[in-house]
Amino acid sequence: MSRWKPLPAELHPRVHHLIVRLRGLKDRSGLGTRQLATKTGYSARSWQRYLNGRSLPPREAVEAMARIGGDDPIRLLALHETAAERWAEGLAVAADAPKSEPSASADSPTQQPYGGPPRALVTAGAVALVLSVSLSLLLAVRLADARAQLAHARADIVAATPSTVSESLVPVVYPCRPERRDGRWYAGLSRTTETVLAYTHVGPEVAEAQCLLRRAGTAPGDIDGVFGPKTQRAVIRLQTREGLVVDGVIGPHTWKALRKADSE
Repeated sequence: MSRWKPLPAELHPRVHHLIVRLRGLKDRSGLGTRQLATKTGYSARSWQRYLNGRSLPPREAVEAMARIGGDDPIRLLALHETAAERWAEGLAVAADAPKSEPSASADSPTQQPYGGPPRALVTAGAVALVLSVSLSLLLAVRLADARAQLAHARADIVAATPSTVSESLVPVVYPCRPERRDGRWYAGLSRTTETVLAYTHVGPEVAEAQCLLRRAGTAPGDIDGVFGPKTQRAVIRLQTREGLVVDGVIGPHTWKALRKADSE
């Protein structure tokens, strides 16, 4: 068993959970970082950074570790997806954090052109403006992607059910008519039993899960096809009640619990 160093305290719990799982798989495999490098194609130094919380491992590295350690790659990749979102949020917060500037020494007074602002102030303002514009563009792109996905989903169901949401709004109201077929429950929006759904996902698969969550007595709020905080809390309540792994992610086991008949 490896003697691991404590992980950085500032890591988000999702990222911390992912790294602990990867450490456990490495211990189970009995491989060193050089052997991992040989089997996965990622260098020993890279694995040292991944397993010590200094860098987030890429999706392919996580999938390779799952195969080596004999773990379920779907569940581990779902955990990696949510950890990657939290990692990106941490980078954005760090970019917005104000940087402290060294105080000027009394023995070396700064000089600046008469009547003009200090050069350091101008530079800091330019950097802050660039960061602000970059973050605004990133948010605009993500919002545009979400709008496109919702518009596509709405086009698939508008012929059957008239929407109660105006064209100018993002939310979509999905029909929710749970029906039992062949011993399983379906809401008519998707028949999937394998698709992994997590926080911020959108689409008819999410609406299908929301309908089945409501039927199971763990109301997720509106049936809008958006995996938001209310839907995540409803998933956690269902997983707790059914004795599943409580991670707030809908995977094959949670789909099975959602679709099972009442008599099972």
